Amino acid sequence: MRREVRMAGKTVVVSFAGQRRQVLAGTTVWEFFQEFWGEVPLDVLAALVNRRMVMLDFPLRGLQVELEAVRAGSRLGETVLRRSAVLLLLAAAAELYPESRLVVGQSLGGGYFFSWHSKLPLTQEVVTSLAREMERMCQEDVPLTRSVITLEEAEAAFRARGEASKLELLATHRSSTVPVVSCGNFLDIAHGPVAPSAGRVRGWDLALYEDGILLRFARNGKQELPPLWPQPKLFATYRETRQWNEAVGIAHVGSLNRACLSGEISEIIRIAEGFHEKKIAQIADAIAARPQARVVLVAGPSASGKTTFIKRLGIQLRVCGLHPVGVSLDNYFVDRDKTPLDEEGKPDYESIEALDLPLFNEHLKALLEGKTVAVPKYDFVRGKRAEPERWSTLKLEPGQVLLIEGIHALNPRLTEAVAEESKFRIFISALTQLTLDDHNRIFTSDSRLLRRIVRDRLFRGHPAVRTLEMWPGVRRGERRWIFPFQEQADVMFNSALVYEPAVLKIFAERFLLEVPREHPAYTEAYRLLKFLAWFVPVFQEDVPSTSILREFIGGSAFEY
Repeated sequence: MRREVRMAGKTVVVSFAGQRRQVLAGTTVWEFFQEFWGEVPLDVLAALVNRRMVMLDFPLRGLQVELEAVRAGSRLGETVLRRSAVLLLLAAAAELYPESRLVVGQSLGGGYFFSWHSKLPLTQEVVTSLAREMERMCQEDVPLTRSVITLEEAEAAFRARGEASKLELLATHRSSTVPVVSCGNFLDIAHGPVAPSAGRVRGWDLALYEDGILLRFARNGKQELPPLWPQPKLFATYRETRQWNEAVGIAHVGSLNRACLSGEISEIIRIAEGFHEKKIAQIADAIAARPQARVVLVAGPSASGKTTFIKRLGIQLRVCGLHPVGVSLDNYFVDRDKTPLDEEGKPDYESIEALDLPLFNEHLKALLEGKTVAVPKYDFVRGKRAEPERWSTLKLEPGQVLLIEGIHALNPRLTEAVAEESKFRIFISALTQLTLDDHNRIFTSDSRLLRRIVRDRLFRGHPAVRTLEMWPGVRRGERRWIFPFQEQADVMFNSALVYEPAVLKIFAERFLLEVPREHPAYTEAYRLLKFLAWFVPVFQEDVPSTSILREFIGGSAFEY
């Protein structure tokens, strides 16, 4: 780790672990931790300095600093661990197979998928050799070093290595310097902190998966990895989107920025939206081809665009001669005093037990038998079911299909009274396949988080800080109630649009700047602002009024 030159006579007051200590300005976080603990614990990977995540070689400066350790078992620690393990894999590949190329792809099976580009066939022997090289680096505690070089130096280094995706990304870089990180002879752009050395990078594994490599990670600071469950439908959806991105020449952010500056982006937007419309029409055709399927179930995580998708699917169903009838799960909530509690003792409205499952299944069965049912209405103000006179009646006529949307739509318990042949299940999510460059991926959930930040601020009166505070709980609910059932879908629809980060940037940057620096949510706001800085903005005029993106930025042709 590099040592910083002390600033003579200047000191910094550091608040850490309930104590305040005075140190010389320029003291690194590592040195502070060494003095505090005697030996820096192995699970400490990075730090928060005034709520900004930094590497352990970061120099402490300023009058006062609030310092926190980022440990492997934390959510932030997991991101550092994953980024560090990726660096080790890329360094191992550069050392053993310099003529080959690894390209990062989707999140899958608790890890990241890498495609293999080489004249050398990818075999188990190749994967094993890469894992052994990574293990050697961990055993020898090879340093992972961060430095800052000039833009011209970075471009020269990446040009010599044939790293076209990084050169395109740097083409619109605003600074005269570039932060880089290295492991052995491998150099990369630093998009966030990594561990100080390979010996701290634990709980990973390499596996041969399809025609690529899966770098898997343990969770919650553990070293044991869970079993690998195949996800063929999700993998196929990812691959289709990636191939489409490459076909139109927008595989990474640098190529997207180039299209924005050249004026090609208008055509890219039209093609992307056309691809969405084609996929929705194909789904409607598939439903129409199964006349016995009269219950269409749509599930997806927050901000995946379910509302607009359902409206567009409804139009395509009408084209096929089917008439969709919506049923809101919100009206089947149990009374508030019967709602199950979460781990903190608060009402868990995302639990499937928060729904009156017996009544819902009774109504579904009756509707499919051609009977008329009285659909309840839920009074959210009072937290209980409204009086029967406020209920509505519903009967499923010939040519009609029930359209049911909700986080539990793919859970078999929701529709256990309905025969399997009567169901058509759809999973929707924004599964971005755009990457920063060949080696640095974009978090799949970031697309949805940015969508939600913009929508909440524009239409729900919620500032970005509130959305950021709620997001970890939203993600926990998704992992518990949505993702375990996604492979049960008959079809998956990827609502991500390759151009959308460039449009969302204009809104999201403004709203993220409202997050106070002293607020705990500033850590995430700061990370997102650094991420958005890589994009050339795109104005919203070319976004069609029927686009899923309009659900979040406004100007939609649909009413919500």
